[in-house]
Order: sequence, then C-alpha cells, then structure tokens
Amino acid sequence: MIDVEVAYAIPELQVLVQLRLPIGSNVGQAVNASGLQQQFPEIDESSIAVGIFAKPCQLDQVLAQGDRVEIYRPLLNDPKDARRQRAVKTAVAKR
Repeated sequence: MIDVEVAYAIPELQVLVQLRLPIGSNVGQAVNASGLQQQFPEIDESSIAVGIFAKPCQLDQVLAQGDRVEIYRPLLNDPKDARRQRAVKTAVAKR
C-alpha cells in the first residue's frame, strides 16, 4: 500500500484528502477514491486537468509513496491576455 493525498481548491477553500491505495494505483484511481467529484460537481471527469506536485500529468500516471495529486480548475482568463489588459489600463490611466 502507498499513502497519497488528493488536493482541490476553490478561491475560498482548499481540500486535501488522505488516501491509502494499492501499489500500482494511478492518478485517475486516486481522484475517484477521493470522493471530490461528488463534493464538487464542477470537476468534469471528461476534461479534468491533474498534476503531481504542480507538474501536469495524465490520469494513467502511476503513483508513488507520498505523491500529492492536484486537480486543477480551468483558467477563467488567459494569464497573458489579463496582463495585456492590465498594461493597457495602466497606460490609459497615466495619460
């Protein structure tokens, strides 16, 4: 058996679920075992983005002892576009 945790965060809350899974378990199995999809229905299994310790991976990635699986929310704004918009606002405000 291995010990892993699954993490999911929304702006006002971070949830960490500790799990003990059989050796050879993968990220998808950990996500399913965590129960977070029932607690947060916005987690869409068909387009879920995940990672291990902030490094993106696939659902079939095999887990190691102590891994932290992170479920990522979709970005609402492209960070580059948001930065450009802030720069334009700053330039206009300085005029």
